[in-house]
Amino acid sequence: MKTQSILSLGLVLGTAFFAGCATDPHYVQTGDKEQIVSVGQINIQDYANAANDAVNQLLASGALDKVSSPPAVLYISHIVNSTGQQIETDLITGKISKALMDSGKAVTTSTDPANKGLKQESDFLNDTKSTRLPDFTLSGKIIETIDRQGDTRRSTYTFQLALNDTKTGYQVWQGEKEIGKQGTRSAIGF
Repeated sequence: MKTQSILSLGLVLGTAFFAGCATDPHYVQTGDKEQIVSVGQINIQDYANAANDAVNQLLASGALDKVSSPPAVLYISHIVNSTGQQIETDLITGKISKALMDSGKAVTTSTDPANKGLKQESDFLNDTKSTRLPDFTLSGKIIETIDRQGDTRRSTYTFQLALNDTKTGYQVWQGEKEIGKQGTRSAIGF
């Protein structure tokens, strides 16, 4: 009987301890200090940081200003996922596209010039009902590097982007943003 009482008391105290650790769900702003930082995955604030940095680098480079008829027409190509996670690359391309359009330096198109078999511009325009061939394509890659030492784990996510001139095929800009996160494993496992 005494063992049952001690066991029951332990169960009640354990439940109270874990219930006391819970918080009420609430909204937080992206990038807020309350955001959850997960060492083993890309978070929404990581996409926002990488996109903001890429846009700032691209605008500062002046590459979009070198078109004969501003604003530059930009085709956003695919972003290769070289991480061990299933991620939604539209979370970064959408933010980049919106910021570039808001800047007035570029407009985006969903028509891929590469799928037109390098036709003459007049053929391309007739086929797509577009008003202008894209000046640039933006493509990229997300790479994950994981390091461990004891209970400490570090994940680094490298966001690489490249801007290619569609007329020459030359790369005219490249940007890179690394986001590193480090943490230790919890002593309590569930």
